[in-house]
Amino acid sequence: MIMTDDQLIRSRTIPAAPDAVFAVLRDPARHPETEPTDWVRSAIDPRPITEVGQVFGMNMYARRDGFDPDYVMHNQVIAFEEPTTIAWRPGQYGPDGTLGFGGWSWRYDLTAQGDNCVVTLTYDWSQTPQQLRELFGLPPFGPDFLDQSLECLERAVNADRVRQPA
Repeated sequence: MIMTDDQLIRSRTIPAAPDAVFAVLRDPARHPETEPTDWVRSAIDPRPITEVGQVFGMNMYARRDGFDPDYVMHNQVIAFEEPTTIAWRPGQYGPDGTLGFGGWSWRYDLTAQGDNCVVTLTYDWSQTPQQLRELFGLPPFGPDFLDQSLECLERAVNADRVRQPA
């Protein structure tokens, strides 16, 4: 585990090829399966992620004082190298239609290791202004959340293997 003032980084070895893991991560409709809470609800547009710059919207839910628990995040893809890297920065559209970002990002790096895949998940809030860090209480979770997310990702990948004949 790595934790700095600006990042949480966790890794997990998943018994699957990187392309199988990447297939789950590039599908916004599958993202609720990769989270240990009901925070990520559903994809607004379930088209697969295919390139840097693409924006995909997610219906979200989180109880926080002073905030509507139901909200939408629009994530801009900032890294896409199939099947090794995928990353996005969450944002929201303003009244003028401009997509603004809070300064945090999610990144998955996948490395083949024999018949397995080492998945490294990074939550980075290094670009978040101090005012937003305080408002949202960044990070909004501890390192265990990333461990649980990786465990959920493994279950989603394994579910695919169960559904597909050998």
